[in-house]
Amino acid sequence: MLRTRHACRTFGAALLGRLSYGMVSLSLVLAVKESTDSYAVAGTVMALFALTSVFLSPTRAGLVDRYGPRRALLPMAGLYAVLLAALAFATSWSGTSGILLGLLAAPAGACTPPLGPVMRTLWSDLLPDRRLLQRAYSLDSVAEELLFVAGPLLVGLLVQVAAPSLGLAVSAALVLTGTLALITSPAARGWTGREKAPAGPAQPSEEPALRGDPGLRQAIVVSAAVGICLGAFELLVIAFADAHHEPQAVAWVLAALCGGSAIGGLVYGAIPWRASNRLRLAFLAVPLGLTLAAAGLSPHPYLLIVWAALGGLFIAPAITTAYLIADECADPAGRTKAGAWVNTAFNAGSAGATAATGLLVGRLPLSVCFALAAIPVVLSATTALRRSPRPAPDTAARPELKGERASDAERQAAVTS
Repeated sequence: MLRTRHACRTFGAALLGRLSYGMVSLSLVLAVKESTDSYAVAGTVMALFALTSVFLSPTRAGLVDRYGPRRALLPMAGLYAVLLAALAFATSWSGTSGILLGLLAAPAGACTPPLGPVMRTLWSDLLPDRRLLQRAYSLDSVAEELLFVAGPLLVGLLVQVAAPSLGLAVSAALVLTGTLALITSPAARGWTGREKAPAGPAQPSEEPALRGDPGLRQAIVVSAAVGICLGAFELLVIAFADAHHEPQAVAWVLAALCGGSAIGGLVYGAIPWRASNRLRLAFLAVPLGLTLAAAGLSPHPYLLIVWAALGGLFIAPAITTAYLIADECADPAGRTKAGAWVNTAFNAGSAGATAATGLLVGRLPLSVCFALAAIPVVLSATTALRRSPRPAPDTAARPELKGERASDAERQAAVTS
């Protein structure tokens, strides 16, 4: 897969830019806290940044679909980098107004370049073979997760030698450099966006994603449910460790979760599956939820490490499959936006679950909280029961998917192996 022409250069550029996303959250919180000496202001500023970044993601991805990465990503990355640099400058002084920081953080989040969805669309263009595309998406999911582990570590190193605001400046430089390298890659020149899509009486990608193919709705629902489960799990692990007076176990539990996800993602990408993507997604969601629910029954935090590692095995495969379904269900002119909906659902579910779990901890037994967090992801498996409608004639517009949607049998044969 990596020997495919232009794959390594394009993937490397996207990873460089996406490393910024692994660093920016912690950098922003630390920088604002140091400047204002207030955790409340730091949390508010971070919330403004995260909300605009998450909920405007499909809109930004739609702009890339319409105008292509060269015309859409460069202005986004430029504005994003400038606003992060302004935040770095503003937080380098003590006593900076929290209102000013909020006014800078909200538009910065709104301009976040959708490098992840764009890279997945480029993978789909580079690899018409669906088996290789599965491997690419698996590797992409694992690499992205590792970036969000490495990013805070880099911030920690920077804080040891300089002010936290330097992390914001480095994040700005990374996203601008990575975006420039991505849009100048040969793969980006072959972008088949809406501007190149064949004209027709209707554009399915212009309709809201939730009214689209049942497969796409399944990918969005399961992704949101996985986000809910993981967002709640991280907070519950902290509460569980505190209750057992073993706070040092938190890092090990979360590391086991990430390690299990990385192993599961790599193994999943290498196996030639015969079941359809929708069926696989359902079968991945159920053990993920049940395993993390069982973790709440652990008598000791160190047994929780084992359950976290087992549950992690299903995380990257589930997210990978959701992206595969979004890609195969999307119109050629809306693939980036479809992938962004999956990403937005995951992030929104995670953020909402963290807030809700904070209200439940202390009011209910922790084992019950673990079970409640697992219920959405287990129930999401029922979305595989609804069949996709027969496609419109314009599905032949995408050559590599021609025949995948002609019938259920042909779709299963073409999409899976």
